[in-house]
Amino acid sequence: MGAIAGLIHNSGFAGLTWQNLVMFAIGGALIYLAIRKGFEPLLLIPIGFGAILANLPHAMMSASVMVAGGEGHPLLQLVYDAGIRTEFLPPVIFLGVGALTDFRPLLGRPITFLLGAAAQLGIFVAALGAFYIFGFSITESAAIGIIGGADGPTSIFLAAILAPHLLGAIAVAAYSYMSLVPIIQPPVIRLLTTSRERAIDMPQVKEVSKTAVVLFPIVVAVLSALAIPACTPLVGMLMFGNLLRESTVTDRLFKAAGGPLINIVTIFLGIAVGATMTGATFLQTQTLFILALGAVAFSLSTFGGVLFAKILNLILPEGRKINPCIGAAGVSAVPMAARVVQNFVTSETDGKVNPLMAAMGPNVAGVIGSAVAAGVFLALLK
Repeated sequence: MGAIAGLIHNSGFAGLTWQNLVMFAIGGALIYLAIRKGFEPLLLIPIGFGAILANLPHAMMSASVMVAGGEGHPLLQLVYDAGIRTEFLPPVIFLGVGALTDFRPLLGRPITFLLGAAAQLGIFVAALGAFYIFGFSITESAAIGIIGGADGPTSIFLAAILAPHLLGAIAVAAYSYMSLVPIIQPPVIRLLTTSRERAIDMPQVKEVSKTAVVLFPIVVAVLSALAIPACTPLVGMLMFGNLLRESTVTDRLFKAAGGPLINIVTIFLGIAVGATMTGATFLQTQTLFILALGAVAFSLSTFGGVLFAKILNLILPEGRKINPCIGAAGVSAVPMAARVVQNFVTSETDGKVNPLMAAMGPNVAGVIGSAVAAGVFLALLK
């Protein structure tokens, strides 16, 4: 009987706390949203399951974010230490994203690069709000603000460096709001645009030469690295992946980067982030603040892209004006934001205007913009 009593006493059931139960519910909610609602399933399922594993008493499946070689089980602690603490996995994700991204819509209409930059407004406003209103430190504020870029790997990359103790909350906020693009953006677009503006039909751009699409990743990688060296791990790998795609002579590497490699890294990145979400670190008031700031950041980024497009239209001649709705696609949720703009505009114009390809320009520019914003924060604060 003594042995049985000891076994029960040392079991996970005996060690369960209310925090564990709440985190089980949160992890389960993330998995539910991923499966039933289709909200970013490739990341929310690993994150949700990782959160459940991290909160199993005595299982030692959590990942300590504060000191290397902490008390976590080597399985997930090793993944965190080797993949996230070393800043390895997010840039590899960018390699795969680059291999899957077509920059022709941006090259065919270069002015939309400005919309991708303007759509990073929410990053800086949210960072300032986190610092001056909610009392976060300057490094924590920068990590929270990057949620406004709607770029999960960039959010994880920056948070792991500047505010590792907030990594779980920031990752959940970033991917949750990315999945809520179809809900958050249309009301903002409708508020800022008129029916006449929504009906602006942008002509198709001319075909981009192969020379241009091959030179683009090389030039962008070099110029961004020279201007803001801290953004090179993200932008450099993004552009390398795109070069593999556009060179047309590295088909095996292109398919590996955009297929098996990005899938494997996504698994490890998601479950390692989830493993940091223990009840003691996640169930705090600051998590609610981060979720609120993430919503503000995302909305303001949408606002910035649309508003800047309207400003450009004040100086552009007739026949070359931009449908301001495509500015909302400047957030880097690719290609979801562009498809949201397409669905919104086509429904508002009874199918007469289809701006998908025009929206893809600022959409892919936003990927570069969020990575550069992260580089700016690192250059100033690291």
